[in-house]
Amino acid sequence: MAEPWPQELIGRATVDTRCRRRLWRHGNSNRRQQVKELAYYLNDHLAGSIGAIELLDHLTAQYQGKPLGQFFSDLRREIEADQKVLRTLMLRFNARQSTIRKIGAWFGEKFGRARTKLAGEKRGEVGLLDALEILVLGITGKQLLWRALSAALGDSPLLKGADLAKLEERAIEQIERVEAKRLEAAREAFLR
Repeated sequence: MAEPWPQELIGRATVDTRCRRRLWRHGNSNRRQQVKELAYYLNDHLAGSIGAIELLDHLTAQYQGKPLGQFFSDLRREIEADQKVLRTLMLRFNARQSTIRKIGAWFGEKFGRARTKLAGEKRGEVGLLDALEILVLGITGKQLLWRALSAALGDSPLLKGADLAKLEERAIEQIERVEAKRLEAAREAFLR
């Protein structure tokens, strides 16, 4: 079965599922605790990506037919691709997806959306600035995820095919693009 990695981020190597089993079965209790902590960490980032995609869906609809709508739509596709990589890593590390965290992310996004609506969602209002700030913070977290995985587990056979450096680079590019829009929104909100 082929892994669902975006083509530009994969190599030719695949991971043997027996390797996962060996890591779990032959590891000591400390190793098992580390795997649980990794699952917790990955689930936090999955929840964040779910919230980001929900927010981007809303912003894309809000700015449909405008350049900002296309910007949000393009960013959503990239974040969704990163989310697929994260889900694949979770499978490789036998990290079950936490339904509670996913529901929490969904509710958190809805609460955040209500807050941005109160602040005003049109260009020149603070709500757009808030939404862009949330995205910058979330993408920064994703960048740090890729860096942490590379530093801690870079030699793991379970990471074969995942170009963590390229994923981190893409996150940095996303941050720069969103930050440019955020600063533009700040100027429009505070200097009108």
